[in-house]
Amino acid sequence: MLEFDVVGIGLNATDTLIIVPHFPSYAGKGPFSQEILSPGGQVASAMVTCARLGLRTRYVGTIGDDDRGRVQIESLLGSGINLDFVQQRTGCPNQSAYIIIDQSTGERTVFWQRPDCLRLRPEEITEEMITSARLLHIDGHDTPAMEKAARIARENGIPVTVDVDTIYKGFERVLPYVDYLVASSEFPIQWTHQSDPLKALELIQEEYGIRCAAMTLGAHGALALYEGKFHYSPAFVVNCVDTTGAGDVFHGGFCYGVLAGWGIDQILDFSNAMGALNCTAIGARGGIATLDKAEKLMARADRRIMQEVQRRI
Repeated sequence: MLEFDVVGIGLNATDTLIIVPHFPSYAGKGPFSQEILSPGGQVASAMVTCARLGLRTRYVGTIGDDDRGRVQIESLLGSGINLDFVQQRTGCPNQSAYIIIDQSTGERTVFWQRPDCLRLRPEEITEEMITSARLLHIDGHDTPAMEKAARIARENGIPVTVDVDTIYKGFERVLPYVDYLVASSEFPIQWTHQSDPLKALELIQEEYGIRCAAMTLGAHGALALYEGKFHYSPAFVVNCVDTTGAGDVFHGGFCYGVLAGWGIDQILDFSNAMGALNCTAIGARGGIATLDKAEKLMARADRRIMQEVQRRI
């Protein structure tokens, strides 16, 4: 029996959330109402979501030894995630982000920094990290390390999901080992230089042999190309307080659905519900829901449909 359901290798970050009544005009000024220190980061938050949903979860990554690093470690320890392969780098600050949250809409703007001393190197990736789990989830940072991890997974018949939001040097060496690509809406266009996002997904899937090529659409849901057909899942309507971490929680839900053996439509709906519910509270992990709560939202079926996507598929 495998020790874990899912292992995640990639980023964590400690966020400073600055809540403002509304964004000021460019070069303007405005008051803020709150400043909150909060743990986040793409893969780390996805793994916290998996653990919250009851999966046996391992996180692999690097963390600084400053105050922000300690906030992150304490949060992960409290989530029940296995941290045997987390490295705390001496004399290195943790990745940090300053996130401005517009109270009137819940939308956020992110400024982030990751020092090079946090870089995860390929020689630090071992088979034991990956083969102890049923699924591997990665991001696009530290590309040589991600390539090695994904290759080990493929060689051992372990499916790979990836969260990518921008172009990373050498990422073309990772994509041939990916089973489920779930990108931002900008990534397929940037990667292929094809202005039509649906055609861009088709090009990526065809070139790299990816089983499922998908993208998140923010407030409009998610779209996936799977088994020769597009599948569109509209977003669920909630009272949005903060969109920070919605995509990370979406990916955690996606990992859960893949491991549960669900069909792609159910996976997308569930992932959308998890992401939407996270938006109802402050912080990257503020509103991570239970399975029961997500299913109740899905049953309510109050959704925001992107008519252009609906029409084309």
